Amino acid sequence: GKRGIAMVFQSYAVFPHMSVYDNIVFGLRMRGMPADEQRRRAQEAADLLEIASLLDRYPAQLSGGQRQRVAVARAMVTRPDVLLMDEPLSNLDALLRLHMRAELKRLHRELRATTVYVTHDQVEALSLGDRIAVLKDGEIVQCDSPGRIYDTPANRFVGGFIGNPPMNFLSGELRTADTAPAVIVAGVAVPLAPDHPTSSTGASREVSAPGGTGLAGSLRPASGRPSAGTVMLGIRPEYIEVSMSSVPDGIPAEVVVLEPAGPNQLLTARVGREMLKVTVATDLALQPTQRVWLRMNPARIRLMDTTTGRALTPYQPASSSGASRGPSAPDGTGLAR
Repeated sequence: GKRGIAMVFQSYAVFPHMSVYDNIVFGLRMRGMPADEQRRRAQEAADLLEIASLLDRYPAQLSGGQRQRVAVARAMVTRPDVLLMDEPLSNLDALLRLHMRAELKRLHRELRATTVYVTHDQVEALSLGDRIAVLKDGEIVQCDSPGRIYDTPANRFVGGFIGNPPMNFLSGELRTADTAPAVIVAGVAVPLAPDHPTSSTGASREVSAPGGTGLAGSLRPASGRPSAGTVMLGIRPEYIEVSMSSVPDGIPAEVVVLEPAGPNQLLTARVGREMLKVTVATDLALQPTQRVWLRMNPARIRLMDTTTGRALTPYQPASSSGASRGPSAPDGTGLAR
């Protein structure tokens, strides 16, 4: 309408007694647009969505994917400034959903209209979104690019929700050796890279806990030496390396189960009382109850507060002048409060 907004619903909402053509031009007809312009826009949308041969059919004669394309065409012919999509693919089967996802991405690129896409499917969000807002209990907990949402989640909820399988979490004790920080997990010192992506230069403004308060403050004290504290270590399954023999920094673990997944296997391993998911190659021969050692990529470790679940700004070693490096200026990404 006058607001320049169009919407595509989860249930398609096409009129069953109207042809595909009449469904597409319905909004234009209600606005009194000339018939020639209606036909031109309908044909343009039908060609773009590859439904030009279906214009004379009725919704009952269409597949689910075709009905969804009709709904998208009806929205796009109005030339909206903002296109709202409310879980438009959730009623489709898996293969058709994959195909339509690619179609929607192509359509967005060609229309260049701002699109707000609501979905519970994280794969859709990661593959379609330029920016993703993750909501919990009606509140935005992180808003960032897909890559940063995946690699630097703002809290444990985001890390555990985004990713299939999700991020692993292990309890540990923060320790330091000289200026090299580490987390003690199952008696093993897991090193942290001072310049890994979770450093203050890479964190969104909304995830950095206030300095000097709680454990987050102890990670960057004035002396440049962090004090001890319990933390939650988060790491994604693909950033863990499995070794059949003891290795430096390797955490001892027990194989619980292996799940073949095409080019890879998904290993479930037990570390103490906690379970981890690890992505491993199919040619790695492992057996249940077998003992293995897990090495974590220091640059991919994310630290969380054990109480609040919020991501912690990692410790930064002292500079040559003896002063600890404070947090960098915010980069403006995300939703800062």
